[in-house]
Formats: sequence, structure tokens, C-alpha cells
Amino acid sequence: MTAWHVITGEYPPAPGGVSDYSHAVAAGLAAAGEHVHVWCPSPLGGAVDVPGVEVHPLGGSWSRLDLDRIDAEMNRMPGKRRLFVQWVPHAYGRRSLNVAFCRWLRRRARTGDILDLMVHEPYLPFREGSLRQDAAAAVHRVMIALLLSHARRVWVAIPAWADRLRPWAFGRDIQFCWLPVPSNIPVTESNGAVAQLKSRVLSGADGLIVGHFSTYSRRVRRDLATLLPRLLSDLPELQVQLLGRGGEQVVEDLRPILGGDVCRVHAPGALDPGALSCHLQACDLMMQPYPDGVSTRRGTLMAALAHGLPVVTTIGPLSESFWLVSNGIVSVPAGDLPAMALAVSGLARQPERRRTLAAAARATYESQFSLPHVINALRADSCRVN
Repeated sequence: MTAWHVITGEYPPAPGGVSDYSHAVAAGLAAAGEHVHVWCPSPLGGAVDVPGVEVHPLGGSWSRLDLDRIDAEMNRMPGKRRLFVQWVPHAYGRRSLNVAFCRWLRRRARTGDILDLMVHEPYLPFREGSLRQDAAAAVHRVMIALLLSHARRVWVAIPAWADRLRPWAFGRDIQFCWLPVPSNIPVTESNGAVAQLKSRVLSGADGLIVGHFSTYSRRVRRDLATLLPRLLSDLPELQVQLLGRGGEQVVEDLRPILGGDVCRVHAPGALDPGALSCHLQACDLMMQPYPDGVSTRRGTLMAALAHGLPVVTTIGPLSESFWLVSNGIVSVPAGDLPAMALAVSGLARQPERRRTLAAAARATYESQFSLPHVINALRADSCRVN
């Protein structure tokens, strides 16, 4: 039997989307009867215990010494090994320039291990920052070329990554397979907690809660500073929830702009998955502007769809084409903030349309993006070819 060896730069209790994804996939594979190992840095507070998953916290900074230790332990294990590498260049130390890590994976593939990649982010772009960033972007391409030289298969979070990676395979015949990222926030039974939360946010009055779930990049903070004053002015009954780490600072930054309306913007901060699920369920609709467009790598979008929430979002250069005809979202062009505000205001006044969108969102998620689809595709080697 071939054992799965998930190699990841993040794993719970460490925060992050790749951490949550690695944990969910490892747990899903183990629940399906697979033998699963996880290789990751040493976590603060101890790794999360999952039945059937053996965690090896030997990654450290992914130095040569760390890799030698992983080699020694891996080589003691009998049977074939399938290395499932969660690829984000910044996750493996040396300021994202760990060429030696890629050479190590290539060497293991040359000596018999199966090398599969899951590409969350391929590399830094050129000409979007300093000369130092351009130099790092060049090294990232060397790194991905090393991996593609011996990878058996490359799974990609969005089809656009396949187009960007193919040139670095230098003609080698590799399958690039689309594997959407599922929600990392399970839908929890509320037992009245959602109704209590909704009443507290609305102060017991009738009203509407618009949510935004994000990690609050500089661009998103700038967009919110434009959108929220207009929405709060147009919709006197509106309350806003800023979900995710960093929302509290956004509220403070908006205080001079919003004045007295700042009390209508709520940021609960970092929450455990159960509490976050309750806060999502309390929202009447979600406003999710993405600078490069909605796509299946956006875990925040997947969380909203999994919770059956109507979503207003953006279509951009990284968006898959099916979003243009999806009945599970309302979309506007990326960067068009007036159109975003207008769409949110319009949907806020259409409760029946919100109910229709909510049902379609949940159905879309369950039929195409949920974790069982990911696990089945991995176990069956079932490829949506790109």
C-alpha cells in the first residue's frame, strides 16, 4: 500500500489557509482508510491529534539538517511513498528562496518516491514591487522548474495556475489538474447561538447584517474604506461584521472616516471555527471584493457558499469562467467599487432574491467544491484536466 506523506509549511495549531487545508485533507484521507503522514515544522502547543494521521514535526526551518532528519525517518518506513507537497514558496524558509528544499524533493522523486504538488500560489510576479522582489520571483521560477522536472502530477487551486506553470515544465508531459480548495469552516449546529448573536448585533431591532470575511490586505482595507461609508449611509438599518484576523484594526482605521457610524461595524477578531460559523450564519449576505477576482482558491468565498450565504463578489483575471454564469453569486467587475456598493444595496432590499441565492450557493458548494470531492479526486487520481 502506498502511504500518503503530506509535506506542508503550515499545520495546526499554526494559523493559515494552507494549514487548515493540510489538516482537512490529511484527516479526510485517513477517514477514507489511507495511511497518512504529515511532515511540518514543530508547532507551538503541540500538533492537532487526528485519528489515522501521524504527524512528524521535523520540518523546522527546512534546513539541510532538517531535511536529513526527515530523510532518515522516511527511509525507515516500508512501502511506497506518495509525497503530496503543499506548494507556497514562502512556506519553506530561507525567505522563500529555499532552492535546496526543491532539490531535496527532486532527489527523493528520482530515487522512487511519487511526487505530487498541490499549488496554492506558484511564485511571486515580476514588476509588482522592488528589484529584490523581482530577484525572488526569478528564484521562485527556478524552484518550480526543479519540482516540475520530476513531479508526477500537479494539482492547482485554480486553472490559471496551470497556464502559468506549464512553461516551466519545458515541454515535459505533466497533467495539471484542477482541485478547488474547500471551506475550512465547518457548518456548526447553532442551538440558538446564531439568533442570540444576530439579536445582539442588531440591538434587538429589525435590520440587516452584511458580512465580510478576509485577512485584510492593504488593498482590501482600502476598498472597505470606500465601500462602508456609502453602504452605511444608503442603508440606515445596516450592521456590518468584519470577520477574520485583523478586522479590529480595520475598525480603528475607519473610525475617523465613519464617525458615529463606526458603532455599526463589528469585528469579533480571531475566532475558533465553531464561533466563526455562528458569525457567518448570522449574516444576511456577504460582500467579498477580490482584487484579482473570485476563484476556487478563495477559502473565504468557499466558507460563505458552504454556509448558504448570498455573496456579492468580483470577476477578475484569475476568475474561472463558470462564475460568469453561476446562479450562486452576484458578480461585478474587479475594482468597480461603485458597482459593488450598488449590488450590495440592491440585494439588501431583496429578501426573496437573497433566499434564492442562498439555496443556490449551498447547492453549488456541495455539488462541486466540498471536501469529499477533493478526497475522492485524490484517491481516484481523478483529474479535471487543464
